[in-house]
Amino acid sequence: MIMEGCQGKPRTPTIEEKRCPRCGEVIEIFSTDTEVACEHCGQVIYNDTLSCVQWCQYARKCVGDEMYEHMMEIARQQKERAQAERRAKREGRPA
Repeated sequence: MIMEGCQGKPRTPTIEEKRCPRCGEVIEIFSTDTEVACEHCGQVIYNDTLSCVQWCQYARKCVGDEMYEHMMEIARQQKERAQAERRAKREGRPA
C-alpha cells in the first residue's frame, strides 16, 4: 500500500499516543490509520500524516485511490470546520 521510496512514512507502521481534545484520554493511533475515535467519548482524532497527502505529488500512488479520496475528504471537512470556527470567532459567537 505505501510506496517503497516515500520519505514521509516509515516502512513499518508506528504507533503514537495523542490526548483527546474533548476528554483528555490517551488515544493510540497507528501511522496507517487516518482517524481513530476516542474509546471514552467518541471524539474523532485525525492522523497528522494526512497533511502529506494534501501536498505530495505521489500521494495517490503511495496510499492508493480509495485511501487518497478518503483522506482528501477528511482534509476538506477539516478546512470547512476551521473556516467556520474563524468566522464565528470574528463575529464573536460560539462555533
